[in-house]
Amino acid sequence: MTGAGLLGDAELTRRVGLLSLEQKVRLLTGADFWALYAEPEAGLRRLVTSDGPAGVRGEAWDERDTSANIPSATALAATWDTGLVAAIGALLAREARRKGVDVLLAPTVNLHRTPYGGRHFECFSEDPLLTARIGAAYVRGLQRCGVAATVKHFVGNDSETQRMTVDVRIDDRTLRELYLAPFEEIVRETDPWAVMAGYNGVNGWTMTESPLLRGILHGEWGFDGLVMSDWTATRSVEGAARAALDLAMPGPASRYGPWGDELVEAVRAGHVDEALIDDKVRRILRLAARVGALAGGPAAPELPLDLPGSPAVAHELRAAAAGGFVLARNDGLLPLDRARLAGRVAVIGPNAELARTMGGGSATVFPPYTVSPLDGLRAAGLDVAHALGASEHLRAPAARAPWLLRPDGSGTGAEIRFFSEAGELAGSEQRDGATFRWLSGFGSSGISEPVGRLEIHCVIRATAGGLYRLGVSGLGRSRLLVDGAEAFDVTLTLPEEADVVEALMTPPQQVAPVRLAAGQSVRVVVEHYVGSSPFAGLGTSVQVTLEPPHGTDDEEIAAATALAASSDVAVVVVGTTAEVESEGFDRTSLALPGRQDELVRRVIAANPRTVVVVNSGAPVLLPWAQDAAAVLLTWFGGQEFGHALADVLLGAAEPGGRLPTTWPASEAGLPSTQPDDGVLTYHEGLFIGYRAYERDGRIPLFPFGHGTGYTTWSYESLVVDHDRTGVAACVQVRNTGARRGREVVQVYASRPGSAVSRPLKWLAGFAAVDADPGETVEVGILIAERAFQHWDGRGWATEPGPFTLLAGPSSASVPLAAEVRLG
Repeated sequence: MTGAGLLGDAELTRRVGLLSLEQKVRLLTGADFWALYAEPEAGLRRLVTSDGPAGVRGEAWDERDTSANIPSATALAATWDTGLVAAIGALLAREARRKGVDVLLAPTVNLHRTPYGGRHFECFSEDPLLTARIGAAYVRGLQRCGVAATVKHFVGNDSETQRMTVDVRIDDRTLRELYLAPFEEIVRETDPWAVMAGYNGVNGWTMTESPLLRGILHGEWGFDGLVMSDWTATRSVEGAARAALDLAMPGPASRYGPWGDELVEAVRAGHVDEALIDDKVRRILRLAARVGALAGGPAAPELPLDLPGSPAVAHELRAAAAGGFVLARNDGLLPLDRARLAGRVAVIGPNAELARTMGGGSATVFPPYTVSPLDGLRAAGLDVAHALGASEHLRAPAARAPWLLRPDGSGTGAEIRFFSEAGELAGSEQRDGATFRWLSGFGSSGISEPVGRLEIHCVIRATAGGLYRLGVSGLGRSRLLVDGAEAFDVTLTLPEEADVVEALMTPPQQVAPVRLAAGQSVRVVVEHYVGSSPFAGLGTSVQVTLEPPHGTDDEEIAAATALAASSDVAVVVVGTTAEVESEGFDRTSLALPGRQDELVRRVIAANPRTVVVVNSGAPVLLPWAQDAAAVLLTWFGGQEFGHALADVLLGAAEPGGRLPTTWPASEAGLPSTQPDDGVLTYHEGLFIGYRAYERDGRIPLFPFGHGTGYTTWSYESLVVDHDRTGVAACVQVRNTGARRGREVVQVYASRPGSAVSRPLKWLAGFAAVDADPGETVEVGILIAERAFQHWDGRGWATEPGPFTLLAGPSSASVPLAAEVRLG
């Protein structure tokens, strides 16, 4: 839907003309943390935005308003399935409408420049074409249902270290061919309704003031949507106003933004042309018209509003998760034959009982439930025994069932009491969990006045005797009382350079040891002093933490090894934690945290029939991979993770994924995320991911595009057709295995003997096929003209002469080749 197709630019311009300068400028900054102002004179109702990539959170950030938790972006990209991703986009649109959300702050189409990047899990791929195709499908799925997508973070926001201030230096060709490429294809192919400018700078310009916004996004690509800032990324009055930034978030301007009265004064003083203000307001109104928020325009389409825990949503998320699982190695152990399992299945590892279903940071949502691997295998009817194996956490986790109870015994959770700055009780509420966050005040809890102190009341009941580590996570001053006795009174701080996401999502902790007998209960009170946090103006985050008794790592590894030895099959679930993989910081190591590698080695030695399930959103080192009977890469699988895992392990579903990123064997040769004096130079240029490995002759652990299913394939022929309409590759493949399966056919382009510096090959197109045993199928893959072009500094150019197209199942295996001559 375009603006002209709704109300038309003339009508939007007329409505802009009804507003005073003050009214127009007011619209350019959010009304609050998530919403835009209504403006009755223009027919504009309140517009609501929401994070994000793992699900639609809505305006509240707690367990009372649950959200469908979809698989991570890496998992979606691993499907190489644009139809599936478009369906997930439509599911998110239904979630958005259910929550009163008009604009979803997703997808993230920055590239996997390096696996150290903290938000790697939130981005699709290292390859610009795969990123663009998956991102475009996501946008289509959302916007066909009348919910705006926000393509982010424009541009070069590929790491987290010093992300608010870093200046990323990218040469022009690399910027065009890699980092701008996904944005360009999505803008040209799907007409997204919003784009978000990042925190970082590129080549000396902070992105909310960058000439790339007006020069390329508007001028070259014809983008007619809205450009918003990342939250608090608007740095100036005049520079940002003269740039093509339309909306400064969050609001109000009196608290967060540089715009407001100062921008009105700048316009009146002639420093900013009022025509620029009019254009920004017109883009806001165009966005409103597209989502059904402008009077006189079409209403938003009616959508079925399934609850996030409904069977329909569960079915879709279960299939999507399985579709992204990458079977990286299999010596024939998988799929498990239920009828031939002679004994129990040992389910081992720190992520087996408490799996990660999403990454950390602004993508966090509260799902109605999560299915762990242990839950999923039990629900599948297997004889399952569990062992922790090793601890991966440095932080104590949130208190949870069965240990956490409300004071009145009515269920899992806590009671929160709010006290005014004068010390008077302002209100209270019952909550279902132990993690509590509020943004810009406590309105979501029905408290309108300023809050000086919180009290969290709960009961901790021991299921077994031992030493429990009970504590608090939260910036500022907190007191912990256990049965009325003070356990500590502490003020917790972060370094001055700490990221705001770290302050809200993983604030510092204090714990106290409490020895309890089996069945013993203690009353717990946490007092938190709101104003003592340096981030109190932005939000408040407090968590009651609890680590139940467990053995030492030596004891737990020994117990897991013994269990594996006495079981028919061992399933070891390892992975990352929010402490090492999250928004707000980059990783400094790709190793699995704790002693997980030792655990895997010991279990494999005890039982060769071992499947290792890797529950991380980005690559981790797997030094034991060649010793495992099977390695399954499951990413962050969303709320249906455990059910999908059982489906794949037992063969009820195909592991449909192929790697959207190269999986390294070591940390050698990987690009850094660490700026030098505030500057991060992309020295590697075009050579990231598989392009770098092939240039250098290095062998990764698993190559880009790799993944196997439960059948085998033969690549039979490749025929290339080239005419005035373009280039098409026709690939014939045959299912040579014993069961129906899915194959992702990948076509790469290369230019041997090129006069232009290039990668050895690059992805040019792909398509998935399904076939029965013995069946031969043919798939046509259109190759876009851009696949053969390079940026020569002035524009897109095609080097005349022969290009080679290569077809196969991964970047490292391309058995078919054909030549196409251009120019």
